[in-house]
Amino acid sequence: MADIDPGQCPQKGQGQAGEESLCWSRPAAETLCTLILAHGAGAPMDSPFMNEMAERLVACGVAVVRFEFPYMAARRVDGTRRPPNSQGQLLDHWRQVYARVRQQVTGPLAIGGKSMGGRMASMLADELRADGLICLGYPFHAAGKPEKTRVEHLAELRTPTLILQGERDALGSRDEVANYRLAATIRIEWLAAADHDLKPLKRSGFTHTQHLQHSAEAIAEFLVPATAAGLF
Repeated sequence: MADIDPGQCPQKGQGQAGEESLCWSRPAAETLCTLILAHGAGAPMDSPFMNEMAERLVACGVAVVRFEFPYMAARRVDGTRRPPNSQGQLLDHWRQVYARVRQQVTGPLAIGGKSMGGRMASMLADELRADGLICLGYPFHAAGKPEKTRVEHLAELRTPTLILQGERDALGSRDEVANYRLAATIRIEWLAAADHDLKPLKRSGFTHTQHLQHSAEAIAEFLVPATAAGLF
């Protein structure tokens, strides 16, 4: 794995299939916590959403490390869209990335991601003994299939967890999530009138920028004070 600065995330056609690059975004001042942030199923680690979240988190004192799952790294090389790797492959890749970053970070290390990336992280958080878990738009059930839930492991999750969720998320709205059994370690921050990408309805009076900024501040407040107090 190679380490690269945030302004040098590999572009389409760069790199080789199977190679892994870690994209670091570090605060100019002291780093209070590091968060490994995985992308969702359909967009890469340097999508506008991922770039903006990393930038806002860094401004709040949180260092961000991004990476790509094998199928997305292959798309970067040849431009061909592929479905995500199997769950087992995604989890194994998460383990490899975490081990790599853990070698380079001496302080608290949290994991998480956008949608699928966060879901995979949630399945490993306890195993890896991560210092925290952050999910941006958790896919509580399959698209269009509310009966196919993805919550069983969340009932016993021991890792301190923060989920940023849109109230009208098609993969888990506020009304739907109210019916799930979730561990006491999980805190959900609901974003008014927002969808799976945390975008609110225009008539709500909120903007996407406001929701992203609020999410970054909520993540920092969740991770940093607990870190300073030695709670992780």
